Amino acid sequence: GWLGLTRCMATSQQPYLQCVRNTLTAAMCIQNFACQEVERHNKPEIEVQKNPELLLNPVVITRNENEAVLIEPSINSVRVSIKIKQSDELEQVLVAKFMRFLMQRADRFFCFEAQSN
Repeated sequence: GWLGLTRCMATSQQPYLQCVRNTLTAAMCIQNFACQEVERHNKPEIEVQKNPELLLNPVVITRNENEAVLIEPSINSVRVSIKIKQSDELEQVLVAKFMRFLMQRADRFFCFEAQSN
């Protein structure tokens, strides 16, 4: 689980999506930040995690136990993990199509990695 993190709870879909949008907008205020250890290198601090002062507080936005978004911002990068409800076969197919859609456009993201649980 994502224990000890800031939590935001929404019960209906519209406030949930608006909360995700607002939090992502705030988290995306990133800047070009050179690596403090190696000259002329920019590494995503959310991946490296060597300097805790450059990592911001992670936020979990949950609609219910099966739907949640984890947003982990840092000074120069943001990691977003999405948990999508898959209660029946139709929803499983839709989630698979959505993930395929995102992966086909991964080259448009600076850094995009998919991990399934």
